[in-house]
Amino acid sequence: MPIIVNLDVMLAKRKMRSRDLAAQIGIAEQNVSLLKSGKVKGVRFDTLEKICEILQCQPGDILEYRPDEKSA
Repeated sequence: MPIIVNLDVMLAKRKMRSRDLAAQIGIAEQNVSLLKSGKVKGVRFDTLEKICEILQCQPGDILEYRPDEKSA
């Protein structure tokens, strides 16, 4: 998939654990884990907003578009 999730990078930069982020935004730690691994098909804007608020970042810091080499 050409959308790359860099949530793990932002968590490391902010020295924050997935568990702490999950608690602050009100979702299960397992869902944060799935999001970090890129195994989700979508993310709600309100969840993305909360993540950005807590991590003090922009959506582009978390989500990155990299076209497949086949389609590029």
